[in-house]
Amino acid sequence: MDMALGDHEQTSNAANADTRPLAIEARGLVKRFDDFLAVDGVDISVPEGAIYGVLGPNGAGKTTTLRMLLGIIDPDEGVRRVFGHDRPHDIARLIGYLPEERGLYPAMKAIEAIAFMGALRGLPLDEGRKRGLELLEAHNMAGAAERQIRHLSKGMAQTVQLLGTLVHRPRLVVLDEPFSGLDAINQGKLERLIRKLADEGTTVIFSTHVIHHAERLCERVAIIAGGKVPYAGSVEAARDRIPAQVRLETRAREGAWMEALPADARREGDFFMFSLPDGGVEPLLRRLIEGEAGILSLSIERAGLHDAFVHIAGEAAAAELGNGAGQELD
Repeated sequence: MDMALGDHEQTSNAANADTRPLAIEARGLVKRFDDFLAVDGVDISVPEGAIYGVLGPNGAGKTTTLRMLLGIIDPDEGVRRVFGHDRPHDIARLIGYLPEERGLYPAMKAIEAIAFMGALRGLPLDEGRKRGLELLEAHNMAGAAERQIRHLSKGMAQTVQLLGTLVHRPRLVVLDEPFSGLDAINQGKLERLIRKLADEGTTVIFSTHVIHHAERLCERVAIIAGGKVPYAGSVEAARDRIPAQVRLETRAREGAWMEALPADARREGDFFMFSLPDGGVEPLLRRLIEGEAGILSLSIERAGLHDAFVHIAGEAAAAELGNGAGQELD
């Protein structure tokens, strides 16, 4: 008998998130552009050291929200604090920001581009060059240090801009759609880098319209749809909004034991599918065994973040997310 429980809960710091100081706190953010309401009452709290995802379709208000959090634009209403400061520009040296619109000077050498970006955050140029070379070496790109940006591949240029975002060793890293345009290999490298930053105590917040990046990386997410945040909290709590499903296969096709199955049980081929009973599966197992159902397999399958997004934000927002993500959505 196969008794796989499947999809065990990920170990995370989510349970301790409320006890950690907040890197970012936003309450009631509102932003209008002429007659267009881009962000409508957004609340977000990002604990220090967390990997936090802002998840939603293109045009949902993700970039506008990030720019307000960073002080690039001011909200029309609401407040935001970064490490307790009302004016994020005053602590710009603590923040690294990679915008969605990538941009480097084509004639600038890679090492100089990294040093220049660090200088914008207060890092001396000589120190920026030294750290930049160390970062390039760590990413197997030391040979590109003296090459002009125009002579680098798109992926290498994006890596240079990312390293420039990190060269001053910020406490908070904000990445707007960082996976956009990267192939699978470079997406994997970026995921590993994000995890490394968090392991070192850096807070990372990134926006994405691709669910599997958020599900693999994030401890907490904010779901944005139509400029609103219908959900902000742990990934686990979002998934738990949909009851776990039990998948049961029995040797016997029918019998008195079927009366033990929950009312929502349905047959799908050789399997019965139903919501996990409130009391767990142990009482059900006893009745199935006593009734000689002949259990061949039983698994408990929790909802994925995509299903949680549909449940929370609605089918229309999920369809927009899917259209934006293309084949990357899973």
